[in-house]
Amino acid sequence: MMFVTAAVALLVTMALALARALLGPTVYDRILAVNMIGTKTVLLIAVLGFLNGRPDFMDISLLYALINFTGMLAVLKFIRVGHLGGQEEPATEPVELPESNGEGGRQ
Repeated sequence: MMFVTAAVALLVTMALALARALLGPTVYDRILAVNMIGTKTVLLIAVLGFLNGRPDFMDISLLYALINFTGMLAVLKFIRVGHLGGQEEPATEPVELPESNGEGGRQ
């Protein structure tokens, strides 16, 4: 009964986050809401796994959490920089490191 209540509470919070994603006044509100939906999805997968007697769903939820985190980093980089590729032009000249003489970095 406790897991069913937790699943219903997660679905309610996901619905509220979806409303924030649709109505958010700024892009960052929408990104935060989508990240919240992803986090609640991870929790929902874990709770549903325990409801069905399949604790191996925890592996799936952890994988989904990693994908969610990586996706959020990509979205934030795209919003900040404007592209996901490398730099269009280098900001500074490449720095050449001094050669090591094999003494642990001492010269």
